[in-house]
Amino acid sequence: MASDGLPEAVAPKMKKSNMKYASTCAVVASMASIVLGYDTGVMSGASLYIQKDLEITDVQVEILMGILSIYSIIGTLAAGRTSDWIGRRFTAIFAAFFFFAGALLMGFASGYTMLMLGRFVAGIGVGYAIVIAPVYTAEIAPASARGFLVSFTEVFINIGILLGYVSNYAFAGLPLHLGWRFMLGIGAVPSVVLALLVSGMPESPRWLVMKGRLADARVVLEKITDTSEEAEERLADIKTAAGIPDDLDGDVVVVPRKRGGEEKQVWRELILSPTPSMRRILVAALGVFLFQQLTGSDSVVLYSPRVFESAGLTGDHQLLAATCAMGVVKTLVILVAMFLLDRVGRRPLLLCSTGGMIVSLVGLATGLTVVDQNPDARIPWAVGLCVASVLAYVSFFSIGLGPVLGVYTTEIFPLRVRALGFAVGEAGNRLVSGAMSMTFLSLSSAITLGGTFFLYAGIAVLAWVFFFTYLPETRGRTLEEMGSLFGMTNTGAEAEDAAPATQDASCTARLLGASP
Repeated sequence: MASDGLPEAVAPKMKKSNMKYASTCAVVASMASIVLGYDTGVMSGASLYIQKDLEITDVQVEILMGILSIYSIIGTLAAGRTSDWIGRRFTAIFAAFFFFAGALLMGFASGYTMLMLGRFVAGIGVGYAIVIAPVYTAEIAPASARGFLVSFTEVFINIGILLGYVSNYAFAGLPLHLGWRFMLGIGAVPSVVLALLVSGMPESPRWLVMKGRLADARVVLEKITDTSEEAEERLADIKTAAGIPDDLDGDVVVVPRKRGGEEKQVWRELILSPTPSMRRILVAALGVFLFQQLTGSDSVVLYSPRVFESAGLTGDHQLLAATCAMGVVKTLVILVAMFLLDRVGRRPLLLCSTGGMIVSLVGLATGLTVVDQNPDARIPWAVGLCVASVLAYVSFFSIGLGPVLGVYTTEIFPLRVRALGFAVGEAGNRLVSGAMSMTFLSLSSAITLGGTFFLYAGIAVLAWVFFFTYLPETRGRTLEEMGSLFGMTNTGAEAEDAAPATQDASCTARLLGASP
């Protein structure tokens, strides 16, 4: 295992063939996140036609837009346990099945009630997908390219959003009762492709070790590392992190179980009775998860046609064309971010991203306020400021806060709590997303659209301060080394000092000591 003082520059470089294999696995796994992006993008335009066809109120529209995020919490919380039980690969297939069923229900919906049922089923699938994609990729990616590979999750979210916008534009010319149904129903296609591709993927080597399948884990590691010796070193590190004694070896071994049940122990380590360093990891992850939504990211994407309309753009095709342009910008910028994560680092990108979002939100709020105060006059500079600010906002979000979330939050959790930790954080993220989406129109009516974005800008300032003061840089570290950044030690002494009264303190100390 690498020592705490190991410089980042010595991270081993992989052979091109092994990098290609790891990249292929990352791309396939990350495709699971395309379902969230597609739903977010397609609902921004489909909601305009759903409201006209079903004659529903703004409040019903808000609920329809945001409820999928709330429903996805079910899948998010279940994903950790499911992926630890049946594996990361089969959990991704499970997610694809739910979204397939949900897309068909929405496409054939005869009314608002059936549409909400489809949102419920699809939401569960989305919850599974947004957890398993980055977790699997983080566990199979080498340290030297983990930021690049894990960021594929965000890339496919943006591709999904763009496909949703294109679907809006493509089917907008159909009769009112058919257009939005085609927009939503066609979302079943990506889930079928996902299930077929994922079926050919290898399982996560870290999950295989957790289940005692050392021979299978060794086979996967030899495909994603440079040499057999390096694969053995990585295997030894993962065994230690999983609490498997060094002298316990073989093709299949019995993994030592903790007293009181493994699931109960993991909850206690992470939530109920965390050590100071584990608590810091949890707070850091939750901060990134929650601030990503509190700064208005989903609100801008979901309600972009309404924002552009308020800024002065008119006509459905003009509004949908503007949202397509926004989707293209988001996708192009995230492709740039992929190459910066492992070169520039997570922390600098996060700070620059959030700072840019603050300026963009202030610009958007200012432009909308000017337009709102002059309803009878068209003010070109204010309209231009609004459009430019929206494009700048999604660009800054996609260069940092978007891709960094999946990378940073999956890599800082120790192995035994990684799936649960990410699931808890993503559940909070989805809850806030739902709350923001389901209150956007009401909040805009109460304090104006400009006032809403001024509020988001204030929250973004708090986010920048939190990121600056609380988050350490993680670039170049292996997953097994992350604990040292948050105060964990190799000896596990910190864990024993923090929980001397527990009956299995020695087991907890051994576990925490495995992630320096």
